[in-house]
Amino acid sequence: MAVPKGDSCHQTRYESDPADGSTMIGAMEASPGLLTDLYELTMAAAYVAEGLAEKPATFSLFVRALPPSRGYLVAAGLDSALGYLEALRFTDQELAFLDGLGLFGPEVMDRLARLRFTGSVRAMPEGTVFFAGEPVLEVTAPMVEAQLVETFMLNQVTTETTLASKAARYRHAARGRAVVDFAFRRTQGLDAAMKLVRAVAICGLAGTSNVAGARRYGVPASGTMAHSFIQAHHDERAAFRAYADVFGPRSVLLVDTYDTHQGVEHAIEVARELRGKGVELSGIRLDSGDLASLAHDARRRLDDEGFPDVQIMASGGLDEHLIETLLERDHAPIDGFGVGSDLGVSADVPVLETVYKLVAFDGRPVRKLSPGKETWPGAKQVWRRGDWTADAVALDDGMSPMPDGEPLLVEVMRDGARTAAGRAALGDAHARFEVQWAKLPEPFKRLREPARREVVVSPELQRMAQALDDRLQDQPPAARREHDD
Repeated sequence: MAVPKGDSCHQTRYESDPADGSTMIGAMEASPGLLTDLYELTMAAAYVAEGLAEKPATFSLFVRALPPSRGYLVAAGLDSALGYLEALRFTDQELAFLDGLGLFGPEVMDRLARLRFTGSVRAMPEGTVFFAGEPVLEVTAPMVEAQLVETFMLNQVTTETTLASKAARYRHAARGRAVVDFAFRRTQGLDAAMKLVRAVAICGLAGTSNVAGARRYGVPASGTMAHSFIQAHHDERAAFRAYADVFGPRSVLLVDTYDTHQGVEHAIEVARELRGKGVELSGIRLDSGDLASLAHDARRRLDDEGFPDVQIMASGGLDEHLIETLLERDHAPIDGFGVGSDLGVSADVPVLETVYKLVAFDGRPVRKLSPGKETWPGAKQVWRRGDWTADAVALDDGMSPMPDGEPLLVEVMRDGARTAAGRAALGDAHARFEVQWAKLPEPFKRLREPARREVVVSPELQRMAQALDDRLQDQPPAARREHDD
């Protein structure tokens, strides 16, 4: 109940998602196999018919461009994606459904019945700070497997990365004050609400109102009271007393149901009564009106009456820009923020331009040349200079294109099974975020007009791309093919 102190969950107990994939699929009546777009299945059928289904393929998942308001992103969603790959298969009932579509012949149905993910994945571990154009993960597997997983991989990485990146912005805006997730009632479904709590855990927000999420991920559960509790009593003081009688030093009183100034005075009365019993009131919450002015007035009254340790929490339609204004311009004496809808749906940037593109097939690099959607060929590695002054994308040959380069992609799955890195705990993702976010230069964290990181492309990768372009130009027009989605 109390307003959380500080802005991160350093003593949080973290839990990973269960191995059966129940969190990532939630209440949906589908096994992992059907969680895909139809065209993934029709392409798989064509690969089977051509004898290409078992040829090795590498796909790269990355974000084409950052939204104007984002200077960086926070990698998330990998655990859900790997859990999906481990569980990938079709049930007999689902195979019967697919057969009833009349699209797939016996050979294709047999291959789908035997489908399991047998490939490998290299990825940025969750909590890694990254930029546009950098592969977040690369999948190498037989083509039929690598193609079918595209939809789900994009869904999970896009959703969780979007939410984690938004949560990080609240951390920045709050400047060390507590930020609590109040978004459960406004998220776009239960799965999104749980994914948000994972993002809260990774980025170190102080708590969540989502009790199920708090239990699963070890994030502190936090809550105060609703206006309905005040209205259910004959007067505000009676409501405050009743609540404080139950929760004592954990009580945070909502003071704006009728008149905020009067509500603060009533809270002070109850605080005096509690002190007489040897108990200190935890805090008050402001949920409407001119939050800066009200916070200053409330702080002055609380201090004047001898309650300097009673905290002030603010909520009600807050986004990171308003929080920044309250603290930086208005110097509002607010100790914590409850944030809802804007965080829960990442309202300003609800989706990222994530893509999953073929970069190698059957031993040869491939490249897409669609205008504005060009891709770099071949399996790749992302390198970061130790002082964070540069990032580079290069071929996955173990050679850093820059001095003091550190590789960001690690093997998280091999032969269809997670490696030790792929089994990393959620607490590891939080620790990684804390270290990397602390190193990220401030200009990239700006909420408005952030700095943009120009990712370097290694000379070897550029030469490979040019060679492919030259080869394509040498082909007759009828032989040139491209695919765009």
